[in-house]
Amino acid sequence: MSDHPQKRVLFTTQKAFASRLILATLTGRPIRITRIRPSSPTNLGVAPHEISLLRLLEAVTNGSMIEVSMTGTTVDYRPGLITGSTQGLGANRGVIRHEVPAACTRGVSYFLIPLCLLAPFSKSPINVLFSGPGVITSATPAGDLSVDSVRTAILPLFAKFGILKDIELRILRRSNPGARGKGGAGEVQLVFGHQVRLPKTLHLLNPGRIKRIRGVAYCTGVPASNNARMIEAARGILNPIGVDIYVFSDVSSAPYIPSNDKANPTGKTKTGIGFGLSLVAESSTGCLYSADVASPPSGGAPPEDIGQQCAHQLLESVAAGGAVSIAAVPTILTLMSMSSEDVGRVQLGKDVLSADHIIDLARDMKALGLSPWGFRETSTGQENDIVVSVVGKGVGNVGRKIA
Repeated sequence: MSDHPQKRVLFTTQKAFASRLILATLTGRPIRITRIRPSSPTNLGVAPHEISLLRLLEAVTNGSMIEVSMTGTTVDYRPGLITGSTQGLGANRGVIRHEVPAACTRGVSYFLIPLCLLAPFSKSPINVLFSGPGVITSATPAGDLSVDSVRTAILPLFAKFGILKDIELRILRRSNPGARGKGGAGEVQLVFGHQVRLPKTLHLLNPGRIKRIRGVAYCTGVPASNNARMIEAARGILNPIGVDIYVFSDVSSAPYIPSNDKANPTGKTKTGIGFGLSLVAESSTGCLYSADVASPPSGGAPPEDIGQQCAHQLLESVAAGGAVSIAAVPTILTLMSMSSEDVGRVQLGKDVLSADHIIDLARDMKALGLSPWGFRETSTGQENDIVVSVVGKGVGNVGRKIA
């Protein structure tokens, strides 16, 4: 980076909070985010999950400067060098232990996906253990993916950029959202040991045809029959497609947390009770489409409804077109922007590309100095798809360059 201080890039509102922090870290640009929930009577300023994300960034980087205003409505962030789980810089025996607060309403994938985007550009491997009363491993009402979908639908995409070795995502203890959607007391460990100078340029233009469907049905603290009912309901919709289908069933006990009862100070109570289903469809060309549904924190949804909803969501993801599922598009486009200075191309569905968060991502990338995207019609005549061209910035892994 230059010796002269860079001008801060200004953003407003908490929208795309995590994405803006990650893009700022990758590009080395300081940012200021203002008007974060300025008029909320009960949740003024940054939320618990956003504070937790800032602490995680501080742990995996060296030299980052984070300033939060007294009201919490303004955040100044000046990124440092991505050091990973370096001993003495937040890590203990090569592992960073990150505790998520009980008030967190977001799934642990809210932290995992940004961390996976930083990991290839780290100076050393990243090994983070997520624990605490706020870890939710299932899908959430806020739209977060389950850890199963991150493992089966997001992490495999890194191989298309030449990042495929020593990557592991372990679910040590499952959990669903607790009361009022807060907390879950799960435990997850991410090991990302493949660091590169620059990701390979991506050319993904052939969606292919669906050849197999895999999935995980999980339940925590409820009878195992819920898994069988979800799988049967999903199969009732997917079997007519005529592809190979296999859904694994995972049953686990509910985690315990302190009850905070004055009458019984040492007492504990169950939390994270629920069930859910994660499905991933793979095409003949290696493209992945995912769907993820979990029981609501308030309860009342039978397993059959969850299974059918997840199956329909998977079919909608495939029908949206393109070679990338909408859940993975931000990851793909971010890695393409950080690759070598060449033109990468990916075929996306027009409905996927017109989603609000994808448009916001394009604007944020341009504001932080990354290349704007180019568009053209597909050569195969698919009217609902469009080819997106992205020129890599070529910034790459500064840590490896220094080393």
